[in-house]
Amino acid sequence: MNRVEVIKKRLQAESSEANLTTKNFFKTGQGDYAEHDQFIGVKVPLLRILSKEFSELSLNEIQELLKSAINEERLLALLILVRQYQQADPKTKDLLYIFYMQNLQCVNNWNLVDSSAYLILGAHIFDKDQSVLLKLAYSQILWERRIAIVATLYFIRNNKFDWTLKIALILLNDQHDLIHKAVGWMLKEVGKKDQKTLVMFLDQHAVRMPSIMLRCAIEKLPTEQRKMYLRVKAG
Repeated sequence: MNRVEVIKKRLQAESSEANLTTKNFFKTGQGDYAEHDQFIGVKVPLLRILSKEFSELSLNEIQELLKSAINEERLLALLILVRQYQQADPKTKDLLYIFYMQNLQCVNNWNLVDSSAYLILGAHIFDKDQSVLLKLAYSQILWERRIAIVATLYFIRNNKFDWTLKIALILLNDQHDLIHKAVGWMLKEVGKKDQKTLVMFLDQHAVRMPSIMLRCAIEKLPTEQRKMYLRVKAG
């Protein structure tokens, strides 16, 4: 039995109908954004433990997991890839980044994006050419647009906000609530680091921001300031 088969059997053994309530966080019904996805009910803490246990998987093995229809198998593959990236030398990081970008079609649910985009893409381009973010932000593919904004979390954590604000502007009129939530989340993270920068952005754009985006962005602001921006939005 190869290692991928071992992993799949371990996941099946740990799967639980009780844990399938997590599906409520993912719209898997017909016509929904995650219609393609399958869940078996394995919790993320266990996946993180397994990512350490199987951290030496080859890229071919990781890709085999990434091609799975089962969300938890793809998430485990990405957690392993993140672990490998964080421990790699610069040359290997280049190879892992290229592998990640070549397999973006497998990073196709919000938990997969949020667990990997900033830790691989964001980390890798932090001191390099960052124009790939523009290509992703203008993509017709929902997940690539979310990857573009979530990748900037790495920049935010290093006190760089320009790209977050730039991508937020591009996505300001996006039609999907998963993008609204992601942009609002990143703006909130900017505010936690530099409230003045967030307020300047809100003063210019709050009136045009989708309600979900705005409510998320202002979540950590003082109560009266939150009320003021909600009044501005309401007109």
